[in-house]
Amino acid sequence: MTSFDAMWSALEPIGRDPRTGGYRRFAWTAEDAAVREWFAGEAAARGLDVTVDRAGNQWAWQGDPDATPGIAMGSHLDSVPDGGAFDGPLGVVSAFVALDRLRAADVELGRPVAVVNFVDEEGARFGVACAGSRLLTGALDADRARALADADGVTTAAAMARAGHDAAGLGRDDVTLRRVAAFVELHVEQGRGLIDSGAAVGVGSAIRPHGRWRIDLPGEANHAGTTRLADRRDAMLAAAEVVLAARAAAERHDAVATCGKLRVEPNGVNAIASHVTVWLDARAPDADRVQAVVADVAGAAARVGGTVTEESWSDATSFPDAARIAALLRGVPVLDTGAGHDAGILAQAGVPSAMLFVRNPTGVSHSPGEHAERDDCHAGVTALTAVVADLAR
Repeated sequence: MTSFDAMWSALEPIGRDPRTGGYRRFAWTAEDAAVREWFAGEAAARGLDVTVDRAGNQWAWQGDPDATPGIAMGSHLDSVPDGGAFDGPLGVVSAFVALDRLRAADVELGRPVAVVNFVDEEGARFGVACAGSRLLTGALDADRARALADADGVTTAAAMARAGHDAAGLGRDDVTLRRVAAFVELHVEQGRGLIDSGAAVGVGSAIRPHGRWRIDLPGEANHAGTTRLADRRDAMLAAAEVVLAARAAAERHDAVATCGKLRVEPNGVNAIASHVTVWLDARAPDADRVQAVVADVAGAAARVGGTVTEESWSDATSFPDAARIAALLRGVPVLDTGAGHDAGILAQAGVPSAMLFVRNPTGVSHSPGEHAERDDCHAGVTALTAVVADLAR
């Protein structure tokens, strides 16, 4: 079978910006089609049965999950704008290698095993994170998903159609869910927990509550050179107030809050902004703190005539088997995370799920600085192989 290094090399150039080294693999684009084709090719090389569920997620099965529900492992292949190479793809490549190791060792498995590629995990194009797993489990309404639009006004339904997929079938997929007895996601760590502990691999105990909100701020378009300051209704000033309010609220409530995306109209250098849309990402150890941040930001937005709309929300999610898995892996660290994952969406839907993290020596993620050392990646594969072998007995 194809080695870890060969698979990584094949994926590496797809969607990579030669200027920054970052990735732009957005859902239902040419780059997405290329990584989906790569996934199907690796599955075919192993004689796996590939199915695509109602949401567009790819499943490559060894064995018949309709006869006996199986153990799935994997992650996603899409990226944030100018994202890192490891967030998502490390889990998919590792899953294929783990399956190869199970086969090479002739491990007797009592259940089918699958490798999965979840579509649109980052939500970079249409704004809703973990869209593929949310649609699969019914956490995202199908009509809403079809109507979501990207920055160019292209809807999810239209983008899927252009990519050869019919969005009419979107919705909760009970047939696929019945096939999955448990799910294990390996992911590069998006923080410094493993650096500080000195361990190559850790086990996820929980995902902190988090969400995204859209903030619409009105203004009035006018000439930048002839409009007196006193006569201006500048939506960019309102946006600045909201961004600063988000930072202050995060400090006040021991949370994190980020305004990393905004859309300005009419977006001219010499025109006063008539409307600005700002997106807020807020996270904390508990839901009350997140909601306190959002309430403070909503108050700041209201004072400048703005409105706040929730786009996605994920409550705190625990992985109950974390301690047992850590013991299986001989006492590796157990840590929670502020990053959302498909494993969290499946866990919320009642699918037993677990997470493994691989050390990131930079502590940086969602940027080209994201990294994992080769030896640590292989340690992650070893851990994933052991966990899946245990679950599939």
